[in-house]
Amino acid sequence: MKRKGVILAAALSMTLAAGCGNNNAGNDKNDQGAKPTDGAQATDKQTEKPAEPFKLSIMLDLHEPEVPSDKIEKMLEDISNTELDIQWVPDGSYDDKMNASFATGSLPQAVQLKNAASLNLFRDAIKDGQFWEIGPLLESYPNLSKLNKDVLNNTSVGGKIYALYRENALSRQGVIFRKDWADKVGLAAPTTIDELYNLMKAFKEQDPDGNGKDDTFGLTDRSDLIYGAFKTVSSYFGTPNNWGEKDGKLAPEFMFPEYIETMNFFKKLHQEGLINQDFPVTSKNDQQSLFASGKAGVYIGAMGDVQSLTDKVKEVNASGELDIQNRIEGPKGTGIWSTGGYGSVFLFPKSAIKSEDELKQVLSFFDHMMSPVAANLIQWGIEGEHHKIDGGSAIPTEDTDLTNREVKPYLSLQIGGQGTIEELLDPKFPMPVKAKSEELIKDNENILIDDPTLSLESKTNIEKGERLQEIVKDATYKYMMGDIDEAGFQKAVDKWLKDGGQAIIDEYNA
Repeated sequence: MKRKGVILAAALSMTLAAGCGNNNAGNDKNDQGAKPTDGAQATDKQTEKPAEPFKLSIMLDLHEPEVPSDKIEKMLEDISNTELDIQWVPDGSYDDKMNASFATGSLPQAVQLKNAASLNLFRDAIKDGQFWEIGPLLESYPNLSKLNKDVLNNTSVGGKIYALYRENALSRQGVIFRKDWADKVGLAAPTTIDELYNLMKAFKEQDPDGNGKDDTFGLTDRSDLIYGAFKTVSSYFGTPNNWGEKDGKLAPEFMFPEYIETMNFFKKLHQEGLINQDFPVTSKNDQQSLFASGKAGVYIGAMGDVQSLTDKVKEVNASGELDIQNRIEGPKGTGIWSTGGYGSVFLFPKSAIKSEDELKQVLSFFDHMMSPVAANLIQWGIEGEHHKIDGGSAIPTEDTDLTNREVKPYLSLQIGGQGTIEELLDPKFPMPVKAKSEELIKDNENILIDDPTLSLESKTNIEKGERLQEIVKDATYKYMMGDIDEAGFQKAVDKWLKDGGQAIIDEYNA
């Protein structure tokens, strides 16, 4: 069990209360940040006075509508003895800004990439030596050295480590459904694909909301084959995760019969009216609105969404109740697709960092961000304002607008996460179904379907993969809508192979 509780709570409260008054907070022994020998000189050894703060420029992805106040930023500066220059870039234009800054050689010392796909786009630049390799240095830092070696390997380029990662759950995916509707039609939580289908069918045909009208259906989905329902249901059928082994060689998921079975399942849902008919062009907001408004009774995606969906459902129907399920058995047993264990990553451009000593100072800042005080500040904000501590766990304030405005943007600075930061406070959720979702997310780690290509490289995939994937995506939706048959889908696969897909297969297998 993690060492948390009263001692950590007291230390966190005192440190945060001190605010910016302690010029040497980042190097106090209780902070557990980088040691001075790692490039973070806390004091001038001759005078024993606080050293000048290290000036650090960072570019961060901003998912909120406004730039946050600098209250938490100043505390993080104090903890790490750093003077931060943060460029907040709106999420919608982040990739464009990143590419423009890279092209003009104006990247800051630490730059955040949005996701694994963004990292793939920079593989050639990394291999060309335009970013610092950091792998050999990480063991020198008390906190960075705790990063998961398997996840680091998933970010590697050419077998070398260049990136610091923010931890993601390996799989958050599962089924969220209207429990009050299921009770009305006499069905329990589904445990097999057939039971999942029967639940959706009952939600359309048996008037689960009791209003005497034929105005409900089963599944609400959106135009996203990965984070919508398709890839998760595909796991239930036993489809490989992006790539799998076929006849002793790696092949893409859509060349496996289980992928066809998944398309057939969605085609059947569409033909029988058990799914929103325009799901290939439905946004996430509209998908959730169909669920919240009482039109649909099943939502397949991130199980953590159950809290916000419960709030939205109860705005319409105070007696509405949700439940979740993560294990759905299919023809090959039970499984769920896995991520690489990371979301965003940081890279360190040589155009901005001129020496290894400077690099060590930059890494020292991120080592401090993994210390208990900084990590909990980034995750939970200030005790008494953004959360309270109960029995060693954090209870976030109900004022989500406040945390979205003042705390959530700083999650971009998080390195590692719950699995790597020993004293990061666990959440305590007052809503039982939300607490259940966190337990089922952990349980997913027992049934993961891994992507065997995560640490492999394909030059053609980097150059053409995104465009080629559109061929398969378009054909998948056309098949499910009944616009093409299996022969038509195979024709699209042949085009994928001809236009560069075969080269990707060959490169991955090599």
